[in-house]
Amino acid sequence: MAHYDVVIVGGAVTGSSAAYHLAANPDFSGKVLVLEKDPSYRKCASALSAASIRQQFSTAVNIKISLYGIEFIRNIGDVLEVDGDRPDIGFHEDGYLFLATDAGRQTLAENHRLQVELGADIAFLEPAALAAAFPWLSVDDLSAGCFGRSGEGWFDGYGMMQAFRRKARSLGIEYRSSRAVAVEIDNGKATGVRLEDGEVIGAGTVINAAGADGRKLAATAGIDIPIEVKKRMIFTFKSEDKIEHCPLLIDPNGTYVRGDSDGFICGWAPSGEADPEVEDDFDVDWNLFEDHIWPTLATRVPAFERIKPGAAWAGYYDMCAYDDNVLLGALPELPNFLLANGFSGHGLQQAPAVGRGLAELVVHGGYRSLDLSELSPARVREGRQVREKNIV
Repeated sequence: MAHYDVVIVGGAVTGSSAAYHLAANPDFSGKVLVLEKDPSYRKCASALSAASIRQQFSTAVNIKISLYGIEFIRNIGDVLEVDGDRPDIGFHEDGYLFLATDAGRQTLAENHRLQVELGADIAFLEPAALAAAFPWLSVDDLSAGCFGRSGEGWFDGYGMMQAFRRKARSLGIEYRSSRAVAVEIDNGKATGVRLEDGEVIGAGTVINAAGADGRKLAATAGIDIPIEVKKRMIFTFKSEDKIEHCPLLIDPNGTYVRGDSDGFICGWAPSGEADPEVEDDFDVDWNLFEDHIWPTLATRVPAFERIKPGAAWAGYYDMCAYDDNVLLGALPELPNFLLANGFSGHGLQQAPAVGRGLAELVVHGGYRSLDLSELSPARVREGRQVREKNIV
């Protein structure tokens, strides 16, 4: 039976970041295997998401994660260079713009104070300042907005994932195209993983970075994690009228839009019964665009009344049903089975810090750079939530 010091299930951005950070850690010299069920990555969240990064969170741990993430992205060409080939993930540092009505003003202000305190470059703008900075924006019903002057924007998520993967492989990490269907357990320890064809691969540590399959894999180890798989759709369009300097704009109702090449991409996450769990459904519901997204955007940006819809696609997010934040690390009863599940749409921007953190847990038995213990899966049992404050 083949045996590795670490087996990572899931070779997309989280798994590949963990693999790279293990290989780059000077205190680690073990063997690492990354298992990826679909090496084309056509349907993984890393390839299908809106691929953005922000510091505008309401919890300190998420802000710190993204502050490290932006530093990593800015230096990705140096850090993940392989044989003179420097990855370029097309980072557009054009900011986020969160908008709030009177109902959300206090939450926006509280979030802003924490963000600035931790070093994020975020401006709090009154309606007159919003109108001056973004003259194409309708501000009549707004009370305030927060704009990321630096450190926020969007990038090529697929490119980031491949850069991590290529660098990891160059440092000796082994990748294999296989589906892991179960974690092998013996005497309170993970001893390996069983593949779809029945083969068992031994492991000193198993990392669950399996995305939408993460809950099923955890269940084979006797661990029930509150992860739900939700479909998200992204729509593209071109505007007949030109819009200058459009950041990633988030309307008070949660609809978002940002620039993309010579057009725009947009989306919205429904809630409640309108957002059921799904599996293997990549069909695009154009009614979502026609009935909600476009009317919202045309009201917020009158120039968007005249648009030409373009391509659209659907993908999956592993959502943490407990508090919409990642479950990161091990539970006491299975200390060498590490979870990295339930990113709830934040996976790409959090991959640099999370991958580094996972490597530190493996090598040192605890966090050395950024303390991510607040995100431990034990918080579910403890009744402790890490919940972001919503702005309306």
